[in-house]
Amino acid sequence: MERRGDMIETMYADVVVLGAGGGGYPAAFRLAREGRTVVMVDPFGNLGGDCLAEGCVPSKAVREAALARAGAGKFRLFGLKGAMPEVDWPGVLAHKDRVQSIRYAQHRDEIAASTIRMYKGMGRIVDGHAVDIATDRGDLLRVQALHLIVATGSRPRRLAVPGAELAITSHDLFRLGADLPAPRRLVAIGGGYIGLETASMLQRFGAQATVLEATPAILPGAPPRLARTLHAALARRLHLVTDAKVVGIERGADGDLRVRYDRDGAPQSVVADCVLMATGREPVLPDGFDALGLPPGRITVDDRLRTALPHVYAPGDVNGRSMLFHSAVRQSLVAAEDILAGGNGSGRMNFDAVPFTVFTEPEVAWVGLTEDAAARQGIDAVAATYDYETDSRAQIFDEMEGFLTLVFARRTGILIGAQIAGLDAAQVIAPLALAVQTRTTAVALAETPFPHPMISEGIGKAARTVA
Repeated sequence: MERRGDMIETMYADVVVLGAGGGGYPAAFRLAREGRTVVMVDPFGNLGGDCLAEGCVPSKAVREAALARAGAGKFRLFGLKGAMPEVDWPGVLAHKDRVQSIRYAQHRDEIAASTIRMYKGMGRIVDGHAVDIATDRGDLLRVQALHLIVATGSRPRRLAVPGAELAITSHDLFRLGADLPAPRRLVAIGGGYIGLETASMLQRFGAQATVLEATPAILPGAPPRLARTLHAALARRLHLVTDAKVVGIERGADGDLRVRYDRDGAPQSVVADCVLMATGREPVLPDGFDALGLPPGRITVDDRLRTALPHVYAPGDVNGRSMLFHSAVRQSLVAAEDILAGGNGSGRMNFDAVPFTVFTEPEVAWVGLTEDAAARQGIDAVAATYDYETDSRAQIFDEMEGFLTLVFARRTGILIGAQIAGLDAAQVIAPLALAVQTRTTAVALAETPFPHPMISEGIGKAARTVA
């Protein structure tokens, strides 16, 4: 790097943070509040990472618009009358942009009120204690630091098939200022949470949606009963194709896209005006990562987010262990506490207590172990299930196809897992994640008065069957 000839500006810090997403900025602020000098560099030049730029926040802003429109389908149920609202797609995107802009302004104020030195640009690792930063203004500087936090996140993964460049990713659809036309015939390649959520919401805006999943079931990695329940519900609105191996994408003379795939040994295809590549995400390693001398491939971390180099931490998506924003935030704070404690922090990252939510309609969510997973680990477990058919809130909304299952260690009565499918699943999983984290027992849950008439009262009812 050069500046003013061969000169490089050098600065010193306690910690340099690469990336200002969920894995980076919570640690940066925690360390700065304790008087540590912190330098942070991020290509967006603001907080939130991909979650705010093109993921969690903007996609849910669009999703809520879809749910608001879908609510008109229940007018007769509630004794109301009225037409289905027309879709103003640019207006929907403007709502998304408004929410993103509010949060970016909020984050700029937070940065300004802190002692963090924030740079918009790219960081390159020189060695375990030095990072070179090239800012968007053309400034070049070197930071010497005692500790390094690598929190460079992840990016969408693309299939290596002919025509893959014809597909969009979540970046194209949800980025600030996105101007794609409203999809009318969507094909989502990938039946994980991104593909399913996007297909679910766009169908509510009037699109025909097809999801192609390469494995035998949608939502690979999810508890099987949740995946089966979600498949049955979504299949009423979406065309779900499993065991579909995509082999290529072509653009026809009429401008349409044709996605070709193999299923059961037979070539098949589906036509679309929009193809979403939703085949997962992959960690992004920073430039110069090899200079650390760590093993190649995915970064390995312990439960304090330390790499093999005790002064180098890697919280968040970059380590690939739990690629969720809320998980990254907790990992970031664990790393910060360990730095503040001189490498002897008492905090640990409990990956088993991280809830996973899928914002389809209906929602599904889970945390910890299923009964079968517990058995594979040699844990004698007992499960209790609360059926939405008996729930008053589910009856009010006529959404009675759902369930809540709690899994307890039989000997201790401690909650070790939970699975939910149906109304309010993404909200109800939160107290259950807390219960898993704090090792709450069935007795404690049974004795807690949950509010009525809400889905959460099912927690107490299920717990009382085993307490």
